Amino acid sequence: MVARGILLILLVSGTLMLSSCGRQSSERLPDVVEYNFHIRPIISDRCFKCHGPDARQRKANLRLDTEDGLYAALKDNPDGRVIVPGEPDHSELYRRIASGDTAEVMPPPTSRLSLTDHEIKLIGKWISQGAKYQKHWAFIPPKPVIVPEISDRQWARNEIDRFIFEKLEEHGLSPSDEAGKELLLKRVSFDLTGLPPSLQRQESFLKNESADAYEKMVDSLLADKHFGERLALPWLDVARYADSHGYQDDGLRTMWPWRDWVIHAFNENYPFDKFVMWQLAGDLLPNPNREMLLATGFNRNHKITQEGGVIDEEYRVEYVTDRTNTFGKAFLALTLECAKCHDHKYDPISQKDYFSTFAFFNQVPEKGLVGDIMLNSMADPPKMYITKEDVDGILNFINRKQQFPVEVMIMKDSSVVRPTYLLVRGAYDNHGEIVHQGVPAAVLPFDTSAYPANRLGLAQWLLSKDNPLTARVFVNRIWQEFFGRGIVKTAGDFGMQGDLPSHPQLLDWLALDFMNNGWNIKRLVKQIVMSSTYRQSASTTETAREIDPENIWLSHAPRVRLTSESIKDLVLASSGLLTDEIGGPSVKPYQPPGIWEASTSGRGLSHYIQDHDEKLYRRGMYNFIKRTVPPPSMLMFDASSRDQCEVRRLRTNTPLQALVMMNDPMVLEGARVLSERIMMEKPAKDESIEKAFRLILCRNPNSKEKSALSVYYEGEVKRFREHPDQAAAFLQAGEYRHENMGDVPETAALMQVIHTIYNLDEAITK
Repeated sequence: MVARGILLILLVSGTLMLSSCGRQSSERLPDVVEYNFHIRPIISDRCFKCHGPDARQRKANLRLDTEDGLYAALKDNPDGRVIVPGEPDHSELYRRIASGDTAEVMPPPTSRLSLTDHEIKLIGKWISQGAKYQKHWAFIPPKPVIVPEISDRQWARNEIDRFIFEKLEEHGLSPSDEAGKELLLKRVSFDLTGLPPSLQRQESFLKNESADAYEKMVDSLLADKHFGERLALPWLDVARYADSHGYQDDGLRTMWPWRDWVIHAFNENYPFDKFVMWQLAGDLLPNPNREMLLATGFNRNHKITQEGGVIDEEYRVEYVTDRTNTFGKAFLALTLECAKCHDHKYDPISQKDYFSTFAFFNQVPEKGLVGDIMLNSMADPPKMYITKEDVDGILNFINRKQQFPVEVMIMKDSSVVRPTYLLVRGAYDNHGEIVHQGVPAAVLPFDTSAYPANRLGLAQWLLSKDNPLTARVFVNRIWQEFFGRGIVKTAGDFGMQGDLPSHPQLLDWLALDFMNNGWNIKRLVKQIVMSSTYRQSASTTETAREIDPENIWLSHAPRVRLTSESIKDLVLASSGLLTDEIGGPSVKPYQPPGIWEASTSGRGLSHYIQDHDEKLYRRGMYNFIKRTVPPPSMLMFDASSRDQCEVRRLRTNTPLQALVMMNDPMVLEGARVLSERIMMEKPAKDESIEKAFRLILCRNPNSKEKSALSVYYEGEVKRFREHPDQAAAFLQAGEYRHENMGDVPETAALMQVIHTIYNLDEAITK
């Protein structure tokens, strides 16, 4: 039986391989074959292992990852060439990949790598067309793009749609119908505020039949005070914001005023260039004000040690390393950290480039060991004291309920220049040559005559319209927020090993349009959510699933689970529990006992002291984040631990997520409070269920859903009448005060129905 099973698997596998090859070989060759988008992915996957950047693995002294290597003479035959432009038959590369002789075909059969007929023809056509080499696509500045003409002009509401439609047609797909008004409102409300639409907002939108009803709703949401919170959340991941220092003795940190500034900046629609300039180098601007200084806290959000016995210089170097790595990932989407110990194996970033960038962040007069944990030192120099006068004046966006002054870490360069060394093998104490401020020239050379050799100059270089990465990287991450994946899927890696953009022309058009319109973030967001592409239904077809299982070409809206923070916010907002004030210190909601105590050395934040009253009901983004023990319910839904810069959250599905939704005290409390509030209105049974359904799922239930929930409700009423002690116990969930419940079994039964609705997949999916 085992042998027959293996034979069956082999037969099926062989059939699939043959059918796959058949499909690939019948693919249409593009009219113009480009090195970046057609050729390099093939040779990178099949050839670079033996003929790539790794000198230790390289065979025959042949490199195919460089321009010189592709056109080089053969070592054993100086008259032969790897590639002869225009002549595939005289190009050794083509001759070897097309060979039927197992003794000379490349890749060799022993490698278990091979090229399909389509890929061989693609390389042949590229050589015939002149074999034009291109440097990596991300290092070529975006150029003006002609917006495509498409066959269905009615579908396209703006330029985004025309790029998307062109790709859909190219892949034999068509867009989905527009989503219904209820679903569209839920989607755009969560996307722009992170909160569900209120019943009043739902009813207003559904009644408005005017042509511009949706646009007016979008404008309202963009002007909402919660818009800044929504856009700030992914930026906190990028900035590795947390409420503790990290490492084992994980002491308290006070950086929440910087978080208040980020929310304020997005609400006020600061242009992205200003937003970045102030964070990287606000202290170096002419006559910097208190707000500019506060913005530089971005650079101080990294982990810091408070443990005695550490080597001061080792940890100081770690802090500078973190800033350098964060700069590379946050703004350039490059894996700079790979060049700390040696030249980057894939991207044109040398170790000297790395430490030249490092030099910009190496001038802070700081120590490796911060403060004294026993004295509860929360900020280490350089720092600023935020006073009541500040909050009454220029820093009036900071939450006023707090006690002032508050200490916040900021940036400031020393008056004495600290020399920066190339660290041999990345070791803090193994100094090599002295290096000066610089950047990877492959991205854009650093013009010392135009830019000062400090962080201000680095920010100016970054925000130059000649920089090929900055605008692309940011618009890609904004796109990712609305569609679940970026135009470049690897949002943190635009380098050689990152994914190619699915819609390269759209990415360039968006980047140029963004820069040419004043780096206007709200304008960019509105363009995306106003598009027909964004407004599509999430319903799909079997054909679309077969052609495009990952929905790369966006023939329908993606189904994406809410962030961990928005799941909490959904419960709080729909139940009426939400404390919707903006900013202020982080809060400590319900958490299983003993978690901090079991993983803390006994100093610093060793005991979790839960908050009460209105602090319990703050939005999820204000949850206290202790780096060594992040909030467990948040981690279950893939929240960042904030250990380091993250530009893209993973999305996992585990049974623990279902257990959280069924057992989390906040979910149970939300169900209880909403049930009590509805019962106070003394509605009919169907009305109470319908109201709860609309508050949570943001739409009206259909007749089948009403019937199922009504039957469930009646069954629970019967059960709780028979067991009143269970009803009373069930209604004890949470600390929020009890309303005048009236009929206890009916209130408990409605609570059970509401709890069930919270546990529907639709509840936590947009």
